[in-house]
Order: sequence, then structure tokens, then C-alpha cells
Amino acid sequence: MRVAQNVSALDLDEYQQAARQVLRHPLITASYPDRTALPLVRKWASQLRVDLAETLGYTLVSDGDTVRLRRVQDTLDATHPAFTRARKPFDRRRYAYLVLALSVLGRAGTQIALSELADAVAAEAGRVDGLGMDNARKPDRDAFVDAVAWLETRGALRMADGSAVDWVNDPERAEALYDIDREITGAVYAPSRVLQHLNSVTGLLGDAASAGPAQGINAERRRTGRRARRLALEQPVVYYADVDEGLRGQLRAPALAEDLERLTGLPLERRAEGVALINTGGRLTDITFPGTGTVAQAALLLCARIAGYLTFSPHRVEKLPAATAAERLADAAARIDAALPARSGVTALLADAADAAATDGAGQPSAAATPGGALPSGDALPSGDVAAEATKAAGREATYPFLSDSWLRAELTKLVEEFGSGMSERQIADPASLLDDALNLLASVGFVARTDGGALILPLLARYRGVTAQLKETTK
Repeated sequence: MRVAQNVSALDLDEYQQAARQVLRHPLITASYPDRTALPLVRKWASQLRVDLAETLGYTLVSDGDTVRLRRVQDTLDATHPAFTRARKPFDRRRYAYLVLALSVLGRAGTQIALSELADAVAAEAGRVDGLGMDNARKPDRDAFVDAVAWLETRGALRMADGSAVDWVNDPERAEALYDIDREITGAVYAPSRVLQHLNSVTGLLGDAASAGPAQGINAERRRTGRRARRLALEQPVVYYADVDEGLRGQLRAPALAEDLERLTGLPLERRAEGVALINTGGRLTDITFPGTGTVAQAALLLCARIAGYLTFSPHRVEKLPAATAAERLADAAARIDAALPARSGVTALLADAADAAATDGAGQPSAAATPGGALPSGDALPSGDVAAEATKAAGREATYPFLSDSWLRAELTKLVEEFGSGMSERQIADPASLLDDALNLLASVGFVARTDGGALILPLLARYRGVTAQLKETTK
């Protein structure tokens, strides 16, 4: 099937804008992400519904003034969090309050006072071991209002009167009243499985539409093709060494590049180590690199130092294998599952029955993509100056240069001494935290893989081996 086969050449650009909007924002409402998105996506909803299902296995649901894309998660990823009002990633407490708030709103009427919602969430939180919520504590009120603000941004709640900020500062004297949009509230949370049926977070992974043994070679090829497209679309870069032979073949197929380019308007670049969708103008990605701010600056400068060191002192660098995608998935799943409450009664019976059905059908989930995005324009995959001794032969294990935490700390200290006057004083005052943030950023865009005692340097980092930096002159 050809993507956008009923779209004329004159309309193709607008269709691709709509596709990028719904891929970038899986929930679109009259006000979110802006007032132009919903009319655009609704215009192309019928064609997008067909194309997204065929090429990626995604389901597009258009209902009234809400468009919801139900994606397929193939792996677990912590690099795309919800953000607070201060643009800090949500912690576990805020995620818990968000889910509990959705549960309360689902049983509420058309309006709710902020204090009423807070009391209901606090009552639910008190039933969860280790969570709790005390409305007398300002940190708890702050965390709760961050969850409420996240819903308000998407239109699930609309301020009718009062101020949430005033309530946080003085709940005895201030109040806020919200209108509830039940359509959006219902669309925000759309799990692919019934949670009571699950014994592990991995039960949420995989393509439910194609679960079970593939019926014939063509069906298996279509399934693998969808996984490959999701990988290329959702990951900043896909290294051949990180996927099995079947996916490798699909990633190299001309049809994959044609489909993704016609769907998104972004070109797919292939190099010896893998593939990357090039995000011209930052039209699809949620992480821009290079970017602004102290962390992004430190990460970019660190890239240049790493690349230079590996180029001129390769004999001094140890090479180690990276964890496979399956190993990373198993490790993340084990850490998440460790927090699951004990099962008992009907819940345990439901979960056991679901496990038995999964064993008979889909088997183990696959490791592939998560919502992420393409590379910024120009971040092309290098041909291998700082590349791993990448495995060309099937079955060989790829090895990558390893740099220790002590080496990375020393280099960051030098960078702060040289360029610190152009960085945030608060962040450079805590170099250990700055290094951690910089490495997390580099890991999220596929430049490094963090490991015990240091980081493995991946091929894409070589893109920035020629970076030079200069401090701006301050005018008096």
C-alpha cells in the first residue's frame, strides 16, 4: 500500500503537517497544542487513520473536538516525561496524583472546586502505601497542582474562577473552580490493556492488533515492517547492531524510507551503522540538540572533547559491549514491576488468565520504539570516525568506546573553568549534577549509553567532533 495514495501533490505538504502534529501530540484538542492543530488534523483524519494503521499499527480516534492517537509501545523509555509548571520532569508522586485526579474527575459532575478535588485525591492517595497526600503541606499541594495544571493545559479542565496559585499559597483563604471537559478527560487516559489483567508492565507493550502468531510469511513481513517504521520514526537513531536480522533487512528496504518520507515529509538517512530520520527545522522532535541552556551547552562541549580524545588517543580507550535492547527492556521492567502491589482475589485470577492467553498468543513483547522523534536537521549519522567496531556480520557483538565517570568529570570541570562565565551559576555550582544531566541528554538522543562506572560512546556522537566554542562578549 502506498502512503497518502489519495493525496495530491498540491495537498501533500498540508497532509504531512497534519501527520507531524498528531505524531508529535497524541492528544489534540480545541486548545492544545494550539488552536490551529485540531481543524488541520480533522481535515485529514480519514486518510491519516488508514495510513497510520497500515504503516505503524497506530489507531487514530476522532471524537467530537478531540483527536487521540493510540500508539504502540514496543519498549520502556524514561526520556519523555510530563513536565511541571516550572518545566521540571514529573516525579513519581506527581504521576500518581495525576492518575488519581483523572479517576476522581471521571466520577465528578461538570464542575469541581480545587479543594474538593484535592480532598478526594488525598483520600485515594491515603489508601496507597508509601504515597499519601497532606493538603496542609505545601510540597504536596505543589505536586497536586502540577498535575492539575497538566490537565488544564490540555483542556481537560478549564478555570472558571479563582486561582490555583493562590490556593497553593493559602488554601484557607483562596479557592479555584474548574469546568470539566468529560470528552477530553476520557481521552487522556487510554491504556491498551486492562490494567487489572496485567502482572508486569511488559503487558502494555506490543501491537495488540497483530498479537498472536503471524499467519504466513507476508503477515510476518508486514508486522516486522511496522516495527521497523516505528523504530525509525520514534528513535533519534537506530543502530543496526541493536536489532535482529529481520528488522535490519526492513530498515534497509527502500520502501521504509519512501513510506516515512511521504508520511512525515522528513528524509531518512542511512549510514554504515544505522538509520536516522532527519528532522528539518525541528518539526517533529521533542528534544532539540544542539539546544540552549547550560545543560545543552555542556553536553555539546563534552561531545567535542570526547570525539577529540577518541580520535587522537584511540589506543588508550577500552571497548565494551552495550546491553542489548532485550536486556535493557528486562532491566527496566524488573525495576518497575518491583513496585507492583501484591495481587489477591479476583485481580489475581484476572491477571493469571491474561498471562495464559498471552502465552498461547503473542508470546514475549518485542523491543523497538518509544515516543521520541527524529534528529534535528543536520544531525546526520556519521560514517564511523568515533564509531563502535560495529558488527557487520550477524551474530557478532558490537563493542563501543568506554569512558569512565572520573574521566568525564575531569573534562566537565575543565569545560566549566573555560566556559563557566556563559553558564548558569546555579548549575555549574553542582558539577556532578550537571554532568548527570548532560549525559542523560546525550543518552536520550542516541549519542551515549550510560553504564556502570561511565558511558559507552555511540557512533552518532562523531557528528560533533569538529565543534568549536566561543564565549559571547558582554557589552557594557
